[in-house]
Amino acid sequence: MLGAAVRFKRFGIFMAPFHAPTEHPTLALQRDMELVQWLDELAYDEAWIGEHHSAGWETIAAPDIFIAMAAERTKHIRLGTGVFSLPYHHPLIVADRMVLLDHLTRGRVLFGVGPGALPTDAIMLGIEPARTRPMMDQALDAILRLFTETEPITVKTDWFTLNNAGLQLRPFTQPHMPVAVASMQSPAGPLLAGKHGAGLLSMGLFMGLRGAVDLKSQWGVLEEAAANAGRPAHREEWRLVMNVHLAETRAEALRQIREPAVRWLSQYQRDVLGRALPEGVPESRAVDAIADAGSWIVGTPDDCIAAIDQLDEASGGFGGLMVMAQDWATREDQRRSYELLAREVMPRYKGQLPGVEAAYARAVAHSAESQGLFRAAITQAFEVHEGR
Repeated sequence: MLGAAVRFKRFGIFMAPFHAPTEHPTLALQRDMELVQWLDELAYDEAWIGEHHSAGWETIAAPDIFIAMAAERTKHIRLGTGVFSLPYHHPLIVADRMVLLDHLTRGRVLFGVGPGALPTDAIMLGIEPARTRPMMDQALDAILRLFTETEPITVKTDWFTLNNAGLQLRPFTQPHMPVAVASMQSPAGPLLAGKHGAGLLSMGLFMGLRGAVDLKSQWGVLEEAAANAGRPAHREEWRLVMNVHLAETRAEALRQIREPAVRWLSQYQRDVLGRALPEGVPESRAVDAIADAGSWIVGTPDDCIAAIDQLDEASGGFGGLMVMAQDWATREDQRRSYELLAREVMPRYKGQLPGVEAAYARAVAHSAESQGLFRAAITQAFEVHEGR
């Protein structure tokens, strides 16, 4: 059963991106761009592009530049910053860049924001990691004012100043492009999203420092913050980000990703972020254990459908599934995974099947009658011809 709160869903990717430090970075970036183009052909809704500056695994430093290039190579897919790390930038510059993208893409851009995922980024910039969340709050407040207020604004904080500042270009999308706040486990993301009436990008659902995320509780934080701010909370703007890989069989899907995924778990999640692998499980079986627990969706399209329905139940209803883009399989197997999701999973959540299913059912129900009429028509045509 689909979640009662949200019937139709968006599908897309969240592209950090993740590439092993041993790989040629230029070729990896080229493959990232090709993937966005492939998803555009497959009618995916969105692609979110990350911003990172250290640690070697995530190599896109400017999501707005990547989006500008991707927009010229695609036709329909919406392109989001996934995310702009607001403490790293002056709010006026971020607002100006997003409005420019909004115009250049004719409204296809999405504005995802966060405090910055990697402490090593903040440390290089001389920012205390504990300050990034309040800095993000201050920056987002200023940016939204720049988007919506036509009179110049003045804002003074301990890290940026706006003096009679205003945007030369008003947003192409009115009142502004959609906004989403990234959230890992802390309540900071949902609180900020609710306060500003923004959407929520929930990541790290099952691998956080405190165990599995309580999705209903996380949404409750957002709803309460929205109510306190006098703003609505829209579940259709809640996106869950998960690792997903599909193949014709579950065994094949696991085989395709097992070794590369273990490398990501050990070399990135453990060695960079300090997150332990599953306890009591040999490293070689870590991927199987995570998939068995439902923390990742690995299997067939039917497995994916069942997992989405379970997430609906666990969350109370969400609006979008974003696949965490990973280099865990060959290029061909990755493309096949995205194609299976597009062909066999997405239509069930977009209202695209009831018409064709009903047409098929009617045809089957009236098959004998229809064939009788068809044969009679053919017989009559021969009789008329022979009579002549």
